[in-house]
Amino acid sequence: MENKKIIDSITEAFKTLSSQKPLIVRSPGRVNLIGEHTDYNEGFVLPAAVDKAIYVAVTKRPDQKIVLFSCEYNEHYEVMMEDMAPTKKGWPNYILGVVAQLKENKHSISGFNLSFDGDVPVGAGMSSSAAIECAVVFALNTLFELGIDKKKMVQMTQKAEHEYAGVKVGIMDMFASMYGKKDHVIKLDCRSLDYEYVPLDLKEYKILLLNTNVKHSLASSAYNKRREQCEEGVALVKKHHPEVHSLRDVTMEMLYKYVKDVDNVIYDRCKYVIEENERLLHACEDLKKGNIESLGKKMFESHEGLSKLYDVSCKELDFLVDHVKNNPAVLGARMMGGGFGGCTINIVKEDAIDSLIEVTAAAYKKEMNLELTPYTVDIEDGTSLIEV
Repeated sequence: MENKKIIDSITEAFKTLSSQKPLIVRSPGRVNLIGEHTDYNEGFVLPAAVDKAIYVAVTKRPDQKIVLFSCEYNEHYEVMMEDMAPTKKGWPNYILGVVAQLKENKHSISGFNLSFDGDVPVGAGMSSSAAIECAVVFALNTLFELGIDKKKMVQMTQKAEHEYAGVKVGIMDMFASMYGKKDHVIKLDCRSLDYEYVPLDLKEYKILLLNTNVKHSLASSAYNKRREQCEEGVALVKKHHPEVHSLRDVTMEMLYKYVKDVDNVIYDRCKYVIEENERLLHACEDLKKGNIESLGKKMFESHEGLSKLYDVSCKELDFLVDHVKNNPAVLGARMMGGGFGGCTINIVKEDAIDSLIEVTAAAYKKEMNLELTPYTVDIEDGTSLIEV
């Protein structure tokens, strides 16, 4: 679903860069229904592209200059291709990182003019960074006729974020943005990158995101710590089972036998990941049968595991999940993303959304003295070229 207002905005902004008619690409943000912190453990995730997206307009230049304009920041940025390096400005890095990957992979491109805008809220856990990276690689691939396949584009955008934005993200965000399919979630195997589309028919329910509007400083250090703890668990099992490479290969029996008595914290971290992978596989069966009530229960269980075993939640996220737990209009809720802030994802009866937001926002304000930002999202197609 295209946003005409944003297309008009970037097209208008583009006139300050070039008189040529630009090529326009849309790339969506994403949600993840279930399967959190499983990606870097070679497990499964269940994301979907949403109806909020980043749009880029782009044309070739006759020289080697890259000229960028961000509508959101109302800022220009220019650099010669040979002088490209990560910049303190921040936002150009998501574009320059993609260009660096194209160069590294020996793809020949000239300079270009590019403007962008979007309605993926920054910091709400819908992966606005992945959306812009996917939009840029798709646009440049089309513009310069490079012939890169989707899978390779996804891998390049992931590396772009690692090297230019300095964030060691998993592959899920980019994959969901690039491969999204309307009214479907993607069951993605993060080890093999095999994927399957699973139909998502929510009937009279909708997906509602509730943004805590907090991001605790623990987030990045704790993320790295969790990765280490999972690796420690794998190492303890590997001594007895050399065939084990990641938590994907570890059973609860192995974990209990080789980890429980050595380190209880490591045991809890690994237990959560193993159980979350199981939950996700069963959730896919629920969706195929149209049993969204059962999916909802698993979302609540997922949050419980993330909060108590994996310890990546926070009081604000826990408050929001607890607040809707006994509401008959809510099938399921959990924190979404890395944790320590961001959004909860909720499956809510459509006709109850307005009253739920009103009551929850008031309670949240009273308890946490913070504003709550709600977003309802629909599941849409992934990155695509827009004929203008």
